[in-house]
Formats: sequence, C-alpha cells, structure tokens
Amino acid sequence: MKEKLKKWFRSKKVVAMALLAGLFVSAVIPLSAFAADPTGAQTLADNASAPIDYVWVLVCGFLVFFMQAGFAMVEAGFCRAKNATNLMAKNVIDFVMASLVFMAVGYAFMMGQDYGGLIGTTGWFLHGDSYDVGTYLMFFWQLVFAGTAATIVSGAIAERLKFKAYFLYSLAVIAIIYPIYGHWVWGGGWLSKIPFGLGHIDFAGSGVVHTIGGFVGLAGAFVLGPRFGKFGKDGKPKAIPGHSITLAALGTFILWFGWFGFNPGSTFSAHQLRISVIAVNTNLAAAAGAAVAILLVFMKTKKWDVGMMLNGCLAGLVAITAPCAWVEAWAAVVIGAVAGVLVVLSVYFWEAMKVDDPVGAVSVHGINGVWGLISVGLFADGTYGLYTTEGPLVKGLFYGGGYGQLIAQAIGAVVCVVWAFGLGYLVFKLLDKFVGIRVAPDEELKGLDIFEHGTPAYPNFYTTNQG
Repeated sequence: MKEKLKKWFRSKKVVAMALLAGLFVSAVIPLSAFAADPTGAQTLADNASAPIDYVWVLVCGFLVFFMQAGFAMVEAGFCRAKNATNLMAKNVIDFVMASLVFMAVGYAFMMGQDYGGLIGTTGWFLHGDSYDVGTYLMFFWQLVFAGTAATIVSGAIAERLKFKAYFLYSLAVIAIIYPIYGHWVWGGGWLSKIPFGLGHIDFAGSGVVHTIGGFVGLAGAFVLGPRFGKFGKDGKPKAIPGHSITLAALGTFILWFGWFGFNPGSTFSAHQLRISVIAVNTNLAAAAGAAVAILLVFMKTKKWDVGMMLNGCLAGLVAITAPCAWVEAWAAVVIGAVAGVLVVLSVYFWEAMKVDDPVGAVSVHGINGVWGLISVGLFADGTYGLYTTEGPLVKGLFYGGGYGQLIAQAIGAVVCVVWAFGLGYLVFKLLDKFVGIRVAPDEELKGLDIFEHGTPAYPNFYTTNQG
C-alpha cells in the first residue's frame, strides 16, 4: 500500500485531479446575473472617490509583490553560490503557486462567507458573484500577502530541500495553512471575536503572514535536519558563510522599501491620513532593530556584523507590522529595539537547539511576528480605530486599556504558533514519507543548482567541489 501511495504522489495525479476538478466546478456552476460589479461602473457611481483608493491599494500591492525580489536576494546572499539558482526557482514558484491556488480555493477559505467562525465557503475561482472589482481588489491584496507567507519558509529550509517537495509544500500553505488562519483573524472568524479587548487584531500581518511563515519554516527545518557541516562532532555550530553580503543588503533594502506598501496599504484607503503615521512607525522600527542588533553582536564579538544588522532591520519591520497603525513614534522605536534583541538571542538559541536556519527566517519572522502581536496589547495608544478611522479605538495596557487586548493578542499568538508549526510539521512529515524531501548527500555537497536545475547561477565560477 505504501509503495502504491508513493507512486501515486510521484505521478502528480493529485495536482492533475485538483486542476481538473477546478475546471469542472468552473464549468458547471452557473453564472449568476452578476449582482456584483465586474465593470466598476456601479462602484464608481456609488463612490466618485473610489479610484483613488483602488489605485492606492494596487500600487501598495505592487510594492508588496516586489518584496518577492527582496526575499530572493536576501536568501541568495545568505546562502552559498552553488544553491543560488535553486533559491531563485523557489522564490518564483511559490508566487506562481500562490497566484493559481489562492485564486482557486485559498481566497474562498480566507475571505468567503463565514461558516461557524472556522472557514470561508464562497468565492471559489473568483467565479459568479465574485466577478466584481471590489472582490478582485481584495483578492490581489491578499494574494501578495499569501505569497509573502509562503516565500518566508524557503529561507529556513534552504540548501537541502528537493524542489518537488517545495512545490507540494507551497500548495499546502497557500490552500490551507495561510488562508484558514487568515480567516480567523481577517475574514470574520473566531479569533477576531474572542471576548477580550476588541478580539484578536493584527493590522498588517505580524501573525497572519510572518508568524505563519516563520513557524512553518521552523517545522521544515526540524524535519529536514541541519546541513552537512553546520555542526561539528562536538555539537557546536559552525559558520557557513553566504556568498554575497551585497545581495543580502540589496534584498534588505528592497524589503524595507516594499514594507511601505505592506503596512500603509493595509488601511485599504488613501483617504485615511493615518498612512503617514504608519509609514513613519514602519521606518523607525526598522532602524531601531538594525541599530540594536549590530551593537549587541559587537558587544559579544567585537565585530560589526552586517548580516545580523540586516536581520535586525527585518526583525523590526516584522514586529511593527501588527501595531503600526495603533502606536506613536517612541513606541515604534521600542518595538523595533526589542525586535533587534530578540532576533540576535533567537539565532543563538536555535543554533544551540541544533536547528539550522540558513537565513534566520524563524528568528526574524516567527519570533518577532509573535512579539509584534503582543506589542499591540501593550502600546496601542487609543487614537485610531479598529482598522479604520472610525469605530472602537484600540488601547493597550500602557495607555489605560487594561489587560483585555493583551490577553486577546496572546491567545492569537499561541494559536498562530500551534497552527503553523503543527500543520507545517505534519505536511513536511507526510511529504518526507511519501516523496522524500531531502536531496541526496552528494547533491547537497555539490550544490542543488546542477542536480535540480541543470544551471549554475554563476557558470564561469562553478566547480563541482564548492564548499
């Protein structure tokens, strides 16, 4: 039976059957009378200023999409040259899969009509009433976030995962892990309605995007095991330098730039002038995280560690993503500074636990995603509403809001970690059992570029005995 299942997976019948089922559903479900607005004429008639908001959200979405390039450069720079092609392939394929799978099922699970607070049930294939300019706008915004969650994982499992396993993992994250948790927070699900504070809230995705990606990555790193040479016979970690700090720095700048779409764009409206506060908070947290991380490592090693500074910058960005709209400048600096400390301590901790995360994705995104969620319950200052300028104001413990919001944030953070790590671990274990997820030892030692793709990233410098 086990061999039959292996052959079934290897034949990719799962993917083929899913695509055929989707085409069948798309064909047999009758087109409605389009009570929706596929041309935008009615939307424009109802709101003459709608184009401003549409352009705002789309431009911010384009910035978030460009973050895929940032992730690709960071991962390539922090990893060895012999695996650069493989990393480019993975950062492309996860957004390819995100685009198709999120359109088919992910968006419906996330933003469809709520069923019992657990899952969305409408909007499959953006079909029928979903053929609407407003729905398509929301789909695109959530799509670029879904792609970000998926691509975070590639850094934590770099340099040893089979490409076909990554392909299948992407399906699971985009179809199930990201959208269902996203529904609980942003789609009207149960976490947004828990009876503490205003329910669990996450302005731009410290939890929904970054904690999900970080802890799925941790699960993958656990199942895969460390790279050859990462730990010596005495169990102590050894440095495996990346091949280009230049690419890593370029990627960090791209991500920093893209975050100015990620966070301010989550207002979903250019008419909310709070976008200026959000942009400033985003920038300050990044700067504080970078400064604290490089200083902390210098105190330990007496070296100005650029790689850790870059990760400190990203950690600050991740942490400020949840509270960016609800805090003032000094709090953004504190949140970023704490993120800078956490990312350094977390990198050392996971190495002590013999978890090999080549780019620090778990520390940057997972640990600081949790910190970002918690910080809402501490620093929210009560000057801005629940995702809008109107409605109940968000107030944390330090501004007289009591413990309610902090409890809600803690509950959401725990659920997010358990959900992401638990399902991630299950997915990687199943893939390992039925298709195998780790490349052969000789392939890993010589690099994945030639064995998996037949094309080295740097053909003029490639040798078969690269370290």
